[in-house]
Amino acid sequence: MLNQTIQWEQATQKQGYQCIAGLDEVGMGCLAGPVVAAAVILDLNQIPPGITDSKLLTPKKRQLLKTQIEECALDFAIGMASVEEIDDINIYHAARLAMKRAVEKLTLKPDYLLVDGRAKIDLEIAQKAIVQGDKHSVSIGAASILAKVFRDQLMTDFDEKYPGYEFARHKGYGSVLHRQHLQAKGLSAIHRKSFSWTPV
Repeated sequence: MLNQTIQWEQATQKQGYQCIAGLDEVGMGCLAGPVVAAAVILDLNQIPPGITDSKLLTPKKRQLLKTQIEECALDFAIGMASVEEIDDINIYHAARLAMKRAVEKLTLKPDYLLVDGRAKIDLEIAQKAIVQGDKHSVSIGAASILAKVFRDQLMTDFDEKYPGYEFARHKGYGSVLHRQHLQAKGLSAIHRKSFSWTPV
C-alpha cells in the first residue's frame, strides 16, 4: 500500500525532479520572538517513522524525530525573520522570507520545493504550495519538526535573557499566562509591536 505521506514526493520525482526540499514555518501566531522556517531534503529511502505535523507530537517525540531527521536527511537548514522584520513587512511576508532564507542556506541546491500553506515563495525554483502540507508531505512534516524544536529552544533561551515573561512555558504564544505578564510588565525587546492582543 502506498504511503500517503510520500505521495507528493513520488509524484514530483515522476516529473523528473531529483532534489526535493520540504518547507515549513513556526511562530506565525506568536506575540513574541522571530518566525522560524526549516528546509529539509530527505533521503526517501531512509525516512524515520512517525513524521507528521509537529503540533501533533509531544515535545519528547519531536526531539527524538529531530535527531533522527538530522541523521538521515541529505540536507537541512534553518531560516528566520526577526521581530523587526515582522513588524516592518508583516508576518505573512516575514514567514515567506524565513522560508526563502532556509532554502538559500542549504548546501544541496533543490530543484523542487514542497511548501506548507497556500502560497509559493519568492525563488526561481519549481514549487508546489500544499495546504496542511505538514500532514500530507513527509518532507514538509520533517521541516515542521526541525523548525518547531529550534524555535522552542530559542524561546527557552530568551526566558533567561528576558526574565518575568516565562517564555520557556508559552514560547511566545498568546496564552493567558503570557498576556498576564504583558499586562504587568509591558513589551520586551522581542515582542511584536504590530500585533494586538486581548487583555486577560
